Amino acid sequence: MNITIIGTGYVGLVSGTCFSEFGHEVVCVDHDEAKIATLCQGQIPIYEPGLAALVAKNVAAGRLRFTTDLSQAVPKADAVFLAVGTPSSRRGDGYADLSYLYEAARSLAAHLAGYTVVVDKSTVPVGTARQVERIIREANPGASFDMASNPEFLREGAAINDFMRPDRVVVGVESEQATSVLREIYTPLYLIETPIVITSIETAELIKYAANAFLAVKISFINEMAAICEAVGADTIALAKGIGLDGRIGKKFLHPGPGYGGSCFPKDTVALLRTVQEHGVSARIVEAAVEVNAAQKARMVKKIRDALGGSESGKTIGVLGLAFKPETDDMREAPALTILPALLERGAKIQAHDPQGMHEAAKLLPASMVYVDDPLEVFDNADAVVLLTEWNQYRALDFSKMKGRMRQPIFIDLRNVYEPHKVRAAGYAYHGNGRGY
Repeated sequence: MNITIIGTGYVGLVSGTCFSEFGHEVVCVDHDEAKIATLCQGQIPIYEPGLAALVAKNVAAGRLRFTTDLSQAVPKADAVFLAVGTPSSRRGDGYADLSYLYEAARSLAAHLAGYTVVVDKSTVPVGTARQVERIIREANPGASFDMASNPEFLREGAAINDFMRPDRVVVGVESEQATSVLREIYTPLYLIETPIVITSIETAELIKYAANAFLAVKISFINEMAAICEAVGADTIALAKGIGLDGRIGKKFLHPGPGYGGSCFPKDTVALLRTVQEHGVSARIVEAAVEVNAAQKARMVKKIRDALGGSESGKTIGVLGLAFKPETDDMREAPALTILPALLERGAKIQAHDPQGMHEAAKLLPASMVYVDDPLEVFDNADAVVLLTEWNQYRALDFSKMKGRMRQPIFIDLRNVYEPHKVRAAGYAYHGNGRGY
């Protein structure tokens, strides 16, 4: 089928590339001329494992191309997927900024020719698809189209596998014709028996927010348990295993950390709260998760300060990892953006490494940050080293070798990557996350 993707950000580029890998003819459109020129030259503006090779493969096969011209991309499309950004409003009120989405709807309306399914792929509050439909019909009353919602569930760092082998595909539709088009688009997934959830548009929109909110709640829950473990002398790792083996709970997302970040959980939980407030209902569990996440980041600052004897002033802190999770360069809402400035303000010197995130981090963190090319350099003359993001290359550090490079052998493991007794045996003061021993 002929598919047009509007927006070449993370969701749009991954979705368009994977649709072309399914065998569809895909055109990705963006108004950013520089980004399209970069993509046409074979350069990928984001880091996602395997994406560059898959883009090159499908461009070479003639199934994937990039343009700024909607008039070339929309008229022949069987389906147009809207995959533009929906960040939090710049007003700081927690609402999703839908201006990019609505502008894309106005722009594509004039180019619709023949029956087309217009699909919201972006994460949007309930009711957004109805507004997109209204905008298109006002701009082009004669257009023949159906509106649909098809939320994405892509994990950064594993997006290609998530798209090609998803847990499920959610499709919100109102007509048999639109259902037929979307079923055909996702036909390759039927071969691996992927569940296709067909529902109303509003339900599909809410499923995305509900899924992210539930996972955020789960993360905040285990982080609260970690604080309790420290207070009573228990081990959060064993606790997580003990409850995670219960099939009703499951072990995923039960890993204590410095708080959730990224492009989804922080903004989607708050946007969901704004939606429920508008409708006169409540989501107190989600409210608590948001509060716990903010408190967790502050608790990590205190943990680091306490490990340094109560003050970070004049101390050198080495930091391993800056991006909000491994296998991405995404710094959006990363815990590092809250934790590290707080330490710098109190007089700490910070030297940090991240395999992919340093370029983006330098745009967002204070200018006094020092970045090193070799992860082992973060140990040089450091009073403590903090493991903030659990990249694989940080999982086999030679602590005996590194001890001599530090002023004080203090290791603060915010991701619980290492066994405490092994680090302590190498002569370090070890501080884990939720390990009360």
